[in-house]
Amino acid sequence: MAPRSNPTARQQRLGAELRKLREAAGLSTEQAASLLATNRTVITSTEAGRHGISPERVRRMAYNYDCTDQELVDALAGMGADRTKGWWEDFRDVLPPTFLDIAELEWFARDLRMSTMAHIPGPFQTEPYARALFQAAIPSLPDDEFEARVSHRTQRRKALDRPGAPTYTAIIHEAALRIEVGGRRVLREQLDHILELTGRANIVVRAIPFSAGAFPGSGQAFLYAHAEVPSLDTVQLDRTNVAEFLHVGAQLRKFSLQLDQMERIALSESATHDLIRSIAHQL
Repeated sequence: MAPRSNPTARQQRLGAELRKLREAAGLSTEQAASLLATNRTVITSTEAGRHGISPERVRRMAYNYDCTDQELVDALAGMGADRTKGWWEDFRDVLPPTFLDIAELEWFARDLRMSTMAHIPGPFQTEPYARALFQAAIPSLPDDEFEARVSHRTQRRKALDRPGAPTYTAIIHEAALRIEVGGRRVLREQLDHILELTGRANIVVRAIPFSAGAFPGSGQAFLYAHAEVPSLDTVQLDRTNVAEFLHVGAQLRKFSLQLDQMERIALSESATHDLIRSIAHQL
């Protein structure tokens, strides 16, 4: 196993899942190391995401941990197999790690569902819109980090353009469609861009109108990333300058139910397109 000086969120998640399997089998790190003919340090480093691990090694660990969930084993082995350097790695040591983690999460997701109340979802943002958002930061960002954040934000759309891109369902509150980020012209261009994106087969946009009133999850924006198996799903919550990632089953169920409820009260796709056109026409 080759050491990784900069463990990615995906590698850390793989290590955490392998730790869960070991603990479920009732094995200590010493016992696991003995079964795998290695030493305790390798086990702890792997579980911390500090070492890359081959698919064969993942399968061997799962076998010794008595894991009978073949779909889960296959998904974990796939996580070990992918050593591709993502575009987001160009921003390592330039931006906070959570920026990279979000891009990596979007890239590898099977499907994505997003709810947002005040801003357009990141991968949908035009450069002028993103610039206006980051210009509003207090305190002001240093010039180099400001430009890096704008570039990173606009490049997140690559996840929607790649072969086999995930289906992205964005549930956007009417407030986010009306707040004039960057002014009327910038917002009008942003809304036109969203309408262009909805022409793609893998992008669904639905709006929650003001008339919907209160609903579960209305107080925050969050992203639900579906993995190859449900137990590997992730919810990413937006915080001020920080992203929080949730993996616990009860938390996943909560946010999945909130999204289900939002979809029930949201406008249809065609009615959403009509609303966006109407707002853009008013600008």
